[in-house]
Amino acid sequence: MKEDKNMTRRHALKGLGASVATLVVSPALAGGDSGAATQKKNPLENPLDKYPKPPYPKQTQPHPGLASKMEPLPDHGEQSYVGSGRLRGRKALVTGGDSGIGRAAAIAFAREGADVVINYLPAEEPDAQQVVALLQGEGHKIVAIPGDLTDKSFCENLVEQTLAKLGGLDILVNNAGYQKSNLSILDISEESFDATMKTNIYAPFWITKAALPHLPPGSAIIATTSVQAYDPSENLFDYAQTKAANVAYVKSLAKQLGPKGIRVNGVSPGPVWTALQVCGGQEPDKLVDFGKDTPLARAGQPAELASIFVQLADNGASFSTGQIYGAAGGGGHP
Repeated sequence: MKEDKNMTRRHALKGLGASVATLVVSPALAGGDSGAATQKKNPLENPLDKYPKPPYPKQTQPHPGLASKMEPLPDHGEQSYVGSGRLRGRKALVTGGDSGIGRAAAIAFAREGADVVINYLPAEEPDAQQVVALLQGEGHKIVAIPGDLTDKSFCENLVEQTLAKLGGLDILVNNAGYQKSNLSILDISEESFDATMKTNIYAPFWITKAALPHLPPGSAIIATTSVQAYDPSENLFDYAQTKAANVAYVKSLAKQLGPKGIRVNGVSPGPVWTALQVCGGQEPDKLVDFGKDTPLARAGQPAELASIFVQLADNGASFSTGQIYGAAGGGGHP
């Protein structure tokens, strides 16, 4: 009788095991509905071949440069970024949001459900209007506010306009930057040095100070830093100093605002194909091989950084503050 009971138990367990195995291998049951079985898989993408490699066409533009005139055109995620509602109901301000990394972040934020204000220089209006047309057509609230961030009063007014247009603010991205390549410190003019310092250091200070009284707990501040903060190039003497300052901005401010429930993080790009590079940010001869010395042997595209900004803004990154997230094709230090 005992043997019969043991046999019965073994048969029951064997049957249970088969049922579990069926649950594991059945796509329909695993997904919770029959539609899961028909969903397409995302194919693997080789990062070596995903985007154009050097040599790039030799090109220059007057400052501040337009992404729409670059060759090849940068990818900001216009066609590729698909959101899933991670930032639904959030309100974001992105400086330098007309092109480059800022544009990629703005597109991603909007497609994740956020309302977005982008700031840019008046000369960058054509690029800004491309962003507005793209996102307005998808039903997102996108507001374009031109102005010069080297002007303290404008920085303060930018925050006021953002609050009025969006009805609040809980994601602040200090991304706009000024970069001018000079092979010698003797070639850096007072005007250029001043523009670098005011755009890259003063403006984030002014904007953050104006925004802080309006940021509720749970808000996120994100700064765009650079690999130049850790391994500066000889031709970016002044720019590299500002990027090191941006790293300190993140780490110090995170300690100050942590008790208020506000997170502060940074994104540290390596060589990324943006208008910043073609309007004096790199020497024209070196731009041809831009990014070739990375392990991926190419420049990055702004779209490849968008998901990092989303992650840092998302509630899911609630324990990340004071961190620098790198995206440099295998180079850099963070």
